[in-house]
Amino acid sequence: MTEPDAAALLASPAYRLAFEDTDFLLRQDLRPVRLQLELLKPELLQQEHGIRSTIAMFGSARIPDPVIAHQRVVEATAEARAAPHDRAAARRLAIAQRMAANARYYEEARRLAAIVTGASQNDHICDYVVKTGGGPGIMEAANRGANDVGGKSIGLNIVLPMEQAPNPYITPDLCFRFHYFAIRKMHFLTRAKALVVFPGGFGTLDELFEAATLIQTGKIEPIPILLFGREFWERVINLDAMIGEGMIAPGDKDIFTFVETADEAWSLIVDFYRLHGRTSPDPVEVK
Repeated sequence: MTEPDAAALLASPAYRLAFEDTDFLLRQDLRPVRLQLELLKPELLQQEHGIRSTIAMFGSARIPDPVIAHQRVVEATAEARAAPHDRAAARRLAIAQRMAANARYYEEARRLAAIVTGASQNDHICDYVVKTGGGPGIMEAANRGANDVGGKSIGLNIVLPMEQAPNPYITPDLCFRFHYFAIRKMHFLTRAKALVVFPGGFGTLDELFEAATLIQTGKIEPIPILLFGREFWERVINLDAMIGEGMIAPGDKDIFTFVETADEAWSLIVDFYRLHGRTSPDPVEVK
């Protein structure tokens, strides 16, 4: 018979408190618990900060600040001139020029966030709080606009293979990090009074059509979905073709509204919720 070993008992993983046992929490069987924690943590912290409603702003992480975009064009132009027969250099220059043209969306996102935040937040009210994916590009621009006027804004970062650092303009106490895309998307729509969608790639399209599907199927009440840049969106998504093929109803096209400027977007939100002359919108019930 072996002698009892008290030290071995205390060192055993089985003896750890369950909520302190990382190996246990990361087991496959504990996924439902992890999902619940990712749902609860941001929800409870937003409640503690008095966040009553939000504006979700999506868009490409690749669209830069206009100053940075201009510098990239200068660098790509010099590279292309130094190697006039290099197709890769020519392609990089073309992309840099397109990104410089798209940089106007960075400015519009920043301006819209400043307008929304200035009109909807004060020492006692936290309505229409800007909520983004927390990364660079359009997300940075939106958080930056809220920060410009001294307001709060939310960032919903996601763990990616190539680590995404949160942009520096998010309110620190409202900067969250997710493992599960599904829970992150739920938080985008929780409290959302409008979705403002700038040009973007797969992630932007995923978030856009998630919301459109929920509205189309009646899972959430209709809210404004504002698409910045008609020319971009009508090239990327052919809704008329989908209607012609019978894949969506003609009325489904009305889920989306095209806008070009921050002032136009805010005016549509104000009209939708009849906010003229009011200091605050009605609070959003969180179900």
